[in-house]
Amino acid sequence: MGGGIIGSAMAMDLAREPFVEVSVADVRPEALDRVAAKYGAGKVVADLSDPDVVKRVVEPFDIVLGAISSGLGYRTLRAVLEAGKNTCDVSFMAENALDLTDLAKERGAVAVVDCGIAPGMSNMMVGFARAELDTCQSIEIYVGGLPVVRSWPFEYKVGFAPHDAIEEYVRPARLVEHGKLVVREALSEPELLEFPGVGTLEAFNTDGLRSLAYTLDAPFMREKTLRYPGHIEQMRVLRSIGLFSKDPVDLGGTPVVPLDLLAKLLFPKWTFEEGEEDLTVMRVIVDGMRDGEPRRYTWDLLDRYHQATSMRSMSRTTAFPATRVAMLLANKTVREPGVYAPEHLGKTPGLLASVLDGLAKRGIVFDAKVEEHQKTSAMG
Repeated sequence: MGGGIIGSAMAMDLAREPFVEVSVADVRPEALDRVAAKYGAGKVVADLSDPDVVKRVVEPFDIVLGAISSGLGYRTLRAVLEAGKNTCDVSFMAENALDLTDLAKERGAVAVVDCGIAPGMSNMMVGFARAELDTCQSIEIYVGGLPVVRSWPFEYKVGFAPHDAIEEYVRPARLVEHGKLVVREALSEPELLEFPGVGTLEAFNTDGLRSLAYTLDAPFMREKTLRYPGHIEQMRVLRSIGLFSKDPVDLGGTPVVPLDLLAKLLFPKWTFEEGEEDLTVMRVIVDGMRDGEPRRYTWDLLDRYHQATSMRSMSRTTAFPATRVAMLLANKTVREPGVYAPEHLGKTPGLLASVLDGLAKRGIVFDAKVEEHQKTSAMG
């Protein structure tokens, strides 16, 4: 569901699987034509904003992948579950998808949500580490997608829906401190970090913990977005003058939504050119105790634009975790009805390794290590 940048990457990856037939549903015929021409996917012209249409569209299919905007994510997921279909979703919906667990069980369906890079792989890694530890003390997640070439004035471009990108600067960030859920303003608590191969990046609070804030028992948890230095201040200026607001303002007798105007003006500058290269950088750190000794799990990723497929890193690193999990649904590795966050899968022995292996075969390689007793070793 969705023939945009992420949905197209999903279609490409699944079309390479033996015994899999792929179709893409979207309201835009031109988007479907593009995906069909490139990857041989079937085309379903459909308005996915209508839940009744969604139910009709998914009826003949075994597995449904959701790659639509966050505003449509929850009601679309509900429609898919009402149709009794197994699904994997990356829509970053504001609502709590786990609230649909009873519906999924009633209809005998399995759903894995937030199944991109972060949230997604980050959650799965955290779930794995938590299962390995006796107690977990802290969880830190840092992630960002960036253009390789830093061009004035923003030094930033985006690989997904405009309003979803701005949502990172608007939606309050949920963190866990001293075992309690706290809320911080987006863009708050900036810090500078060094990443090999990239350099200095600035990190700021965003609402990326998602389900981790409720499903894990670590007393300290936070997720931060990474950008080139200076980006935080630019976004704070735009927010301070009301350009992120969804409330219409009167402009000479015409109501204008500031966010819609900003997106219209901003995204030509934030849109990648054909062939323009990007990178994805991520770091996940989990600290805790095992057998009375401190232990730290760390995963690092630096992924770049894929020349062979002319596909951006953010598209691949978001889409491919979902396609790998979709295949786990297809082969019944994950079969118990319900709605699951990726950390639930991470706790299951062998699942994280399976997904990481599938990603590595596609050129997305995480550097993983475990530190204990002040010694460091590689972690398979």
